[in-house]
Amino acid sequence: MKEILREIGMIARALDSISNIEFKEFDLTKGQYLYLVRICENPGIIQEQLIDLIKVDRSTATRAIQKMEANGFIEKKDDPGNKKIKKLFPTDKGNAVYPFIKRENDHSNKVALDGFSEVEEEMAFELLQRIRKNIETDWDFVKKGNKRDY
Repeated sequence: MKEILREIGMIARALDSISNIEFKEFDLTKGQYLYLVRICENPGIIQEQLIDLIKVDRSTATRAIQKMEANGFIEKKDDPGNKKIKKLFPTDKGNAVYPFIKRENDHSNKVALDGFSEVEEEMAFELLQRIRKNIETDWDFVKKGNKRDY
């Protein structure tokens, strides 16, 4: 069996490391750029939706959100219909950093797909989506406190 997940992991860690270094000048640390991008793309998103998009645990997301709020990248606002719900919005500072993060992402995509034909790009995208969907089933299962049967 090919170690596909090892390759995906190495790619993800390399890109995350690059991003953490490049975004340091904006005081974004440890993957906070992932949260900021999703919040900028989905203003008013709630924490549970963000957790589901990024695939992190609640405590990791809570810490990142608190730090980003303290650093002025995002703000929480009450939901008018339900006071228990806090919606997340980018601030002017967050919106100002977003285009830089987007350019970095576009560049990384271009580098990663260098030499790929359009057909190969589409095939890679579709295959990775299938892998993600397969993993999401286990992620949802384990997130609810269950144990996978190896």
